[in-house]
Amino acid sequence: MSIKVQSKVEHKMVELKAKVYDLEVVRRKLTILGARHIGTFRQIDVYFNVPEGRLKLREVEGNNNAELIYYERENIAGPKRSNVFILKIQEPEVFKNLIERLLKTSVIVEKVREIHQYQGTQIHLDMVEKLGNFVEFERKTPAGAHAIKKNRQILEKLMEKLGINPENLEKLSYSDLIHM
Repeated sequence: MSIKVQSKVEHKMVELKAKVYDLEVVRRKLTILGARHIGTFRQIDVYFNVPEGRLKLREVEGNNNAELIYYERENIAGPKRSNVFILKIQEPEVFKNLIERLLKTSVIVEKVREIHQYQGTQIHLDMVEKLGNFVEFERKTPAGAHAIKKNRQILEKLMEKLGINPENLEKLSYSDLIHM
């Protein structure tokens, strides 16, 4: 048995997540702002129990590869910093069989994710099974406190432009919300 790791990526981000009731309203505002639509994808994230952070294996329908994603993130509502490490896996079935033997599955999150790009921010319009509709912002950032603060402010301004209600900000991951 061989498992091929295609590539690895590590970066720091500032991100936020908010519950939304009408994704079409957000979609129209993104169009008005000139955001670029990247694509729409059905994703299945299998989360595993780990002592620190979160670990998930992401499979995307129609894609022969998978991603093993480990991240540590603040559990706060609003823009939060996170450290993300991603391994691209070329033979996901072989790897999935191995990791499921090694680690206990915590939860499976299934969603349809529509991805947009706007001025350096990746915007996800998510339809999550069992949870509903959400919008997520992700923005890569240098590690320094000043850069993180600046990027948090950028996300807060984008929230205003898209009419995202601060009361709808979510501090937990989809995996945590499904467990509730």
